[in-house]
Amino acid sequence: MQAQKQRYYSPEEYLALEVNAKERHIYMDGEIIEMPGGTPNHNQIAGNLYASLNFALKRQPFQGFITDQRLWVPNLRSFTYPDVMVIAQPIELMEGRKDTLTNPLIIAEILSNSTESYDRAQKFAAYRSISSLQEYVLIDQYAMHVEHYAKAESRKWIFCEYDGEDSILTLASVVFQISLADLYDKVDFSSEEPQAVYELQEDEA
Repeated sequence: MQAQKQRYYSPEEYLALEVNAKERHIYMDGEIIEMPGGTPNHNQIAGNLYASLNFALKRQPFQGFITDQRLWVPNLRSFTYPDVMVIAQPIELMEGRKDTLTNPLIIAEILSNSTESYDRAQKFAAYRSISSLQEYVLIDQYAMHVEHYAKAESRKWIFCEYDGEDSILTLASVVFQISLADLYDKVDFSSEEPQAVYELQEDEA
């Protein structure tokens, strides 16, 4: 991700620029960062998860969002576009906006080589500052591997990980399960560059 240097922008300036921008941008406390384009596998995984969530949560007081829905993180003055979100109704919007949410219950991000460190560190730190957030899911796009964080209490998160097509990701704050076989349906691993950070760490151990 490339930061636009030279100056810092106010949230209002960022929003005015983003309305007419051809590419989506993240905003981090005054800094505007262009988001990289997604791969077919990234899109497929996000679509599989969103479609399954949308069906499972039908006629329940939850709503799913995918990719282009902007989120405001007020404590860290950040705007992001999570890959997949679940919101507990009623939806809460940023004051004065109709296009920016503030109350995610669940956020899922699809990891890539260019964004993995950011998704694990700065972005998760920002998301943890949102009081409504109960679960954070990190999905590798280069192998069947999912990491799941569920909030147990203030400043305490329970971590689980899943590997292989027979594993079943189970969410805690909504009634939802999905096998990794379904999550990765139609994903072509041979078309992607290897490999995620967790794999490198295992090789180096």
